[in-house]
Amino acid sequence: MIEFTEWATEILQRTHEAARRFNPSATVRLSRSGTGVQFSLADEPGDGDRLVQGEGFEILVQEGLDGMVDVVEPHDQLILRPPGSSDRSVRPH
Repeated sequence: MIEFTEWATEILQRTHEAARRFNPSATVRLSRSGTGVQFSLADEPGDGDRLVQGEGFEILVQEGLDGMVDVVEPHDQLILRPPGSSDRSVRPH
């Protein structure tokens, strides 16, 4: 299961809206990378991707990835926390 913090939801809503202005098929994709996971824009799902609906956005998630999407600084970087993690980032004011 993929969940989203409030901060991550805001980032993903803005990203989804901006990407769709340029390409109606663009969607954020969460996938494995050599160093863990990565968030990127994709025009279509990869093999085994599932579409996860958020509040005002959707995201493609590679098979087998679960956890809490959160944000860390610098530059509002999206991360995936392990399932069951109680850690949450605090947005600077």
